[in-house]
Amino acid sequence: MPRTAMVVIDMLNPYDHKDADQLAGNVAPIVPVLGELVGRARERDDVELIYVNDHYGDFAATREDIVARALRGRHPELVEPIVPPEDCAFLPKVRHSAFYGTALEYLLRRRDARTVLLTGQVTEQCILYSALDGYIREFSIMVPPDCVAPIHHDLGRAALRMMERNMSAEIVPASDCLV
Repeated sequence: MPRTAMVVIDMLNPYDHKDADQLAGNVAPIVPVLGELVGRARERDDVELIYVNDHYGDFAATREDIVARALRGRHPELVEPIVPPEDCAFLPKVRHSAFYGTALEYLLRRRDARTVLLTGQVTEQCILYSALDGYIREFSIMVPPDCVAPIHHDLGRAALRMMERNMSAEIVPASDCLV
C-alpha cells in the first residue's frame, strides 16, 4: 500500500546565523502545530516520519551531535518539542534540498512512499527546493503552511504559491493532513 512520508526539514537549528532572530520569530508559531502533526504521524502505520537536517558543515556530525548543537543554541525552546524520536529515520544534508546528496529518494522508494508531506524551515529556501526536487522525481507534494516557517513572509507566500501552481503541491492546513 502506498505510504505518505512526512519530512521534517532543518528544525534542529542552533539559530546562530544571519536572519536567525527573524526566522526564530516565525518558527515559534509553527512548533506546537508541527509537534501535533509529528505525533499523528507516529500513530500511523502508513506514514513514514523522516527528519532531514543540515549538518552545518560538520561532515562527521552524528544525529546526536546535530540535536545537541541545536539544543545548546539560542532557541532550545524551538527545538525541544520536535527533537526526532529515536525510531525515525534521520538524514543529514549539505545543501538546501532534502534530496540533494542524501538517501531520501532511495528511502522513499524503499518505503513505497508516493506522497511527501514537507514541513520545517525555511519555506522560501529548503522547503521550496525540496518540493521541486520531489516533484521532478514524481512524488506528490503536500505542504501545510502552518508547519513551515519563512524568513520573509512575502517570499514564503510566493514560495507556497509556486509550489501549488508549478509543482501541483497540495497546500493544506496541518489539521487536514494525516486525518
